[in-house]
Amino acid sequence: MLEVRGELDMATSPQLRDGLQRLVDAGDRRVVVDLAGVGFMDSSALGALVMMFKTFGQVGGRLCLAAVQPAVRSVLTVTSVDRVIHVYDSVPAAEADLPSGNGATGG
Repeated sequence: MLEVRGELDMATSPQLRDGLQRLVDAGDRRVVVDLAGVGFMDSSALGALVMMFKTFGQVGGRLCLAAVQPAVRSVLTVTSVDRVIHVYDSVPAAEADLPSGNGATGG
């Protein structure tokens, strides 16, 4: 799990991308991004999430989002990113839905 706090914008999205890349490099294949502490997200952060979602997919993994605040959920919905990346109401709900095998099965 990666817990994110504050605003996700042009200044902080590289940190988000780098943090997720470190998890991929460490062999993590099922990652929940906890966005409970994020009240704002711009297009650069959306791009970072989509890029890393694809990266996880390329290595047989899965990335999902959890505990998304209303303002951020609105951005995900308007841009249809929530149709690509699974969004859960809570971290436990996301973790319960992640496949338990070595690779993600998708879906």
